[in-house]
Amino acid sequence: MNLYPQYTSWDNLKDPDRSLVIGYVSPDYFTHSVSYFIEAPLLYHDYGKYKVVVYSAVVKADAKTNKFRERVVKKGGNWRDIYGIDEKKLANIIREDKVDILVELTGHTANNRLGMMACRPAPVQATWIGYPNTTGLPTIDYRFTDSLADPPNTKQKHVEELVRLPGCFLCYTPSPEAGPVVQTPALSNGFITFGSFNNLAKITPRVLRVWAKILCAIPTSRLVVKCKPFCCDSVRQRFLSTLEELGLESLRVDLLPLILLNHDHMQAYSLMDISLDTFPYAGTTTTCESLYMGVPCVTMAGSVHAHNVGVSLLHQVGLESLIAQNEDEYISTALDLASDISSLSSLRTSLRERMLRSQLCDGANFVQGLESKYRSLWRRYCGGDIPSLRRYNAENIPERLTTDSGASVRDIHNDTNVKEVSPSNSSVANGVNSAPIPVSIFPTSERNLNGEYRPVKQ
Repeated sequence: MNLYPQYTSWDNLKDPDRSLVIGYVSPDYFTHSVSYFIEAPLLYHDYGKYKVVVYSAVVKADAKTNKFRERVVKKGGNWRDIYGIDEKKLANIIREDKVDILVELTGHTANNRLGMMACRPAPVQATWIGYPNTTGLPTIDYRFTDSLADPPNTKQKHVEELVRLPGCFLCYTPSPEAGPVVQTPALSNGFITFGSFNNLAKITPRVLRVWAKILCAIPTSRLVVKCKPFCCDSVRQRFLSTLEELGLESLRVDLLPLILLNHDHMQAYSLMDISLDTFPYAGTTTTCESLYMGVPCVTMAGSVHAHNVGVSLLHQVGLESLIAQNEDEYISTALDLASDISSLSSLRTSLRERMLRSQLCDGANFVQGLESKYRSLWRRYCGGDIPSLRRYNAENIPERLTTDSGASVRDIHNDTNVKEVSPSNSSVANGVNSAPIPVSIFPTSERNLNGEYRPVKQ
């Protein structure tokens, strides 16, 4: 926040019912996990009521990037390539585009543009999809989620106010290159194969202990794990050695490295009968891929968003019975599923169609719900309700926090009354936004022509 100037007023017309400009910022508009969940909004937005502006920080475009760009432009939206543009300059561009609601899709992951979000170029700002936690940025008003990923009684702390979308907070658009569902391999193999294609960082020692118990309980079963680091012999050996220490022979484990072609990656799910989710950081794209390829996934509920994504996804396709509440339930659920190959086969052949009929893949309905939330948030803004500014009470701001013109902080933030909270309560659970913006964003320097106030060193 100290590195970037913050806008404190906007020229956007405060009409609660006018068409809105929605901006989406991401470096991941290519064959990346985020792309499978942003595709539905780009396709199904009502471009007459919601003008879409895509800010693409893609480092290297691919065919999916080109498809997205053509689709957005054809529907009347704007596509702006922003890779390499300075954060402050980008904030100026977004401000000039008069974006009403700006949604960043990256959080604290690679190539994010959080510096631009710190400038607060749009009057309403939100974070979504790309990161399972708060950004910590007090200039971001909202974080989109749902009531299962972040239940109302969550104790996870957020600077942003949580906005729970109806149903699931994600809408999955399957890859057209996925290929057909094949029969469960146990029918021809004569044994059950468990598997996971999650990031290796999610496969913690605790996860391996639980997986080893499952495999050891079924002596004929096998485990297949695919992830990028297995191209390295030392990583493979360390992984196998850990499992052997847990009682699982390495001969029963197949380790696969990164598979480059998407079709081949998706068809690799034909190697497994049952997918084992990771915890406490559950899969997202991998879980959707597994379900789409007919492979049921066992997941475990937990106390934070990253733990509960699988809960939300399985709920959407009616597989609540595969949601465990603890390690013992996780093990017993996997063993029960593996005990009936006939039922497993029947589930596999029906799972894709069940998924496609569910809200998880109903892009049109999902975007209607999303647009309804956008409209609600915009009306709140027009009514003076701005979460990122509401936390202050101008009377409690020190007298020195004025502009050179003599305007008080309340004059600057004339959209709403704001309240200051004590540092001891910097963030609270359930999305109540109470983290104080550092006082340095209320500078004493002269405002420039763009309406910016330069932070003053305290």
